[in-house]
Amino acid sequence: MNGIVIVDKPQGWTSQDVTARLRRVFNTRRIGHGGTLDPLATGVLPVFVGRGTRAVEFFEHAEKIYEATLRLGITTDTEDITGSILQKREVHISEADFLRVLPQFRGKIQQIPPMYSALKVNGQKLYDLARQGKEVERQSREIEIFELTCLEFSGETARLRIHCSKGTYVRTLCKDIGEALGCGGCMETLRRVQAGEYTESASVPLAVLLEAETPENYLLPVDSMFCKHPAVTLTAKQEARCRNGNAFSVTLADETYRVYGQNGEFLALCKVDGSVMSTVKSFFEV
Repeated sequence: MNGIVIVDKPQGWTSQDVTARLRRVFNTRRIGHGGTLDPLATGVLPVFVGRGTRAVEFFEHAEKIYEATLRLGITTDTEDITGSILQKREVHISEADFLRVLPQFRGKIQQIPPMYSALKVNGQKLYDLARQGKEVERQSREIEIFELTCLEFSGETARLRIHCSKGTYVRTLCKDIGEALGCGGCMETLRRVQAGEYTESASVPLAVLLEAETPENYLLPVDSMFCKHPAVTLTAKQEARCRNGNAFSVTLADETYRVYGQNGEFLALCKVDGSVMSTVKSFFEV
């Protein structure tokens, strides 16, 4: 079985927990996920199965959209509500005050990754160090927030919609907004509603997959993640060269293409440079 299944991850599961269970469901060791979700988070988790795992590398830079709840007045060591409380402060923030700080968090900004993260410093994962009570200096990284909208404000909580680049920690964004307001804050809930091309409307609850008699029915074709690229069907001679890993001449504009064989099989992601098409990554069965 090959393809991509869009899992609606439940709260309390790690991304690794999900892939471990789905290895048994799909009876294969070749499984990978597209973008880690913390146990607290729910929502869209693309899981790549079989030869679909060859597409994982192209998903690393996918943009994400989240809906999160920011709890004002509470600061924790993990930057979310599950952590140990470091400080509690009174909250006297109006909705107008809240909306005024949001523009400084839109666009390209610098963000310092949290200690409770899987990033490594000198070969050690930050969360392992954090659990030992250690804190190390982390370099800030540039991220991009394409959209930051307040969907609802209650005085002590705010529900946010965040469209962001790869590498964004929504926990840290919540903490930083709280600090900018002077009262502190942490992330209370998080749901990923879109990852790359895939929205929550295409997702399947994990419980459904675990009980499915024919889980393969939920697999999307691998080429679904490349739908923004134009499709091209090769001639028989071009297909033979493509299957052998050879470049060949075409009369196409310089671009990246989804390439199909004579029988409609998705063969590869290819690029054209100077009327020569070459393979970026092949996906056909050998």
